[in-house]
Amino acid sequence: MEKAELKKSGKCLTFRVGREEYGVEILKVREIVALQEITEVPMTTSHIRGVINLRGKIIPVADMRHKLRLPGVDRTRDNCIVIVMVKGVQGESLVGLQVDAMNEVFGMEEATLEPIPQLGNGKALEFIQCLARVRGRVVILLDIDQVVQAEELEGLEELGKFTSSMDKEKSPLPG
Repeated sequence: MEKAELKKSGKCLTFRVGREEYGVEILKVREIVALQEITEVPMTTSHIRGVINLRGKIIPVADMRHKLRLPGVDRTRDNCIVIVMVKGVQGESLVGLQVDAMNEVFGMEEATLEPIPQLGNGKALEFIQCLARVRGRVVILLDIDQVVQAEELEGLEELGKFTSSMDKEKSPLPG
């Protein structure tokens, strides 16, 4: 899959995972919710923690610590889930990213963008778009469509559509 083109204007939402700060294009972010109970789904990719029920919609949740190969830590009140829109097999899908804490929103015009340095075989860095220097610190900008790839969502997308159709069947109202 090809990397998404990073817009040089607009805003990025930043969050912390471990000691590092990561950012995603704000137009991909739908909402931020408190960390809640996650239902494990067997046979999913190792960094997919499971699913949450967010106002009747089933949303897969990716554990960013696990995706980034960081050790697990105890939950804190700062932990949250960032709900983002990613390209799935059947179009766009909502996915939650479990992160350690939210940081801030910054304008891309405030940032100096740098390419990813050549480290190792490059495969491990496929979900990083670039590095941004913002107010004296480095933010790792993520290609959200590569963090959680379409193939990893295939069965979970179906689960979400199945539960949505069941809710409509139960509803006494048409529509």
